[in-house]
Amino acid sequence: MSFHLPRLDVDPASPFPPVDSALRRPDGLLAFGGDLSVPRLLLAYRHGIFPWFSEGQPIMWWSPDPRMVFHTDRIHLSQRFRRGLRSSAWTVHSDTAFRDVVDACAASPRPGQDGTWITAAMVDAYCALHAAGHAHSVEVRDGDRLVGGIYGVAVGRAFFGESMFSGTSGGSKVALAALAARLVQWGMPLVDAQVTHPHLERLGAERVPRERFMREIGLLVDGGGRIGAWTSAFGVLPAVALADVGAGAGISA
Repeated sequence: MSFHLPRLDVDPASPFPPVDSALRRPDGLLAFGGDLSVPRLLLAYRHGIFPWFSEGQPIMWWSPDPRMVFHTDRIHLSQRFRRGLRSSAWTVHSDTAFRDVVDACAASPRPGQDGTWITAAMVDAYCALHAAGHAHSVEVRDGDRLVGGIYGVAVGRAFFGESMFSGTSGGSKVALAALAARLVQWGMPLVDAQVTHPHLERLGAERVPRERFMREIGLLVDGGGRIGAWTSAFGVLPAVALADVGAGAGISA
């Protein structure tokens, strides 16, 4: 390490450095070390921090500035995409195939990225979070076939998105839109998308200063929320229902 980064204590309850001490280059790099235990990960998300590292690297912790954020009542689907949904036979579910979604995200190629940051250790860590009722997936299916999905971590009334994939064109958009629609209904107004990307901005994500992001999640992470499987509460949502929903269900025109 050449950045003189703080090294985390082995105790998973030990505090992280203040996020405003994160490096500017690379943007948001805050600390290294520690572990990926459930308590450590929940502590990280509560403080606007997430792990991101490649195979062979130490665990590295990040809090970038600006932050990419979706407000769940402002997801944007184009009119053309909505028209296609009106004839869709896809259905959307939650927490019925968590590991399959994570594995599919890990296997999805990313522009400009060689390999994946979703290492075996990360898969195991998020599966443990899922088993503890804190990590959740949304699955888009064409019959029995998985065609898209998203997964992340719910803490209080905030959802911290980790990754999404499309096995068929549009699958990730449907997963995101369905997730947002349910979160609006559950009083969960924010999805953290972590790092800036033009594709996410086209779907309605906003770049917000880290200071503002920290204020917003500070109001959300300690109250309400849904711990445990979301399968029953989420139900089965026909993708066609997302074509015409408006602000009342969290999808903008």
